[in-house]
Amino acid sequence: MEGVWAVLMTGRVLRFDEVRGYGFIAPSEPGEDVFMHANDLIDEKFLYQEGSEVEFFMEMGEKGPKASQIRLVHQPSGNRLPVRPAAPGGVVTFHYGERAEAAGDAPSRDEFRAALTEALVESVDTLTAAQIKQIRGCVVELARARGWLDS
Repeated sequence: MEGVWAVLMTGRVLRFDEVRGYGFIAPSEPGEDVFMHANDLIDEKFLYQEGSEVEFFMEMGEKGPKASQIRLVHQPSGNRLPVRPAAPGGVVTFHYGERAEAAGDAPSRDEFRAALTEALVESVDTLTAAQIKQIRGCVVELARARGWLDS
């Protein structure tokens, strides 16, 4: 790739058409808008919304500036709940309401989902609702497949 240059930049998504798979980024530094394509996204394309802050490499394409390796920059939001410290040692504890947590007494799927959601919200204030849903789905499926949850 001789003669190709790329500069690491930040900016905000001006618009992104998920169906067509392209859009534009307004770079933080003054200059022209940068073309973005779905093939260059690191995160799931549905997460790139107007106003999302992104980090990317700017390259000069045939038709002008083009972004590559585009990733979302997550920052704490004033709308999120404050982070509460996890249990000693950084371990998050799960509480299943009034249910006994005796050995062999697995939580139901709904109890586990609720406890997991609370733990995610409490321990990482930068997670979006979409990220929490995605993580929760993976973890619940793993727990179900391993038999860690009551049917």
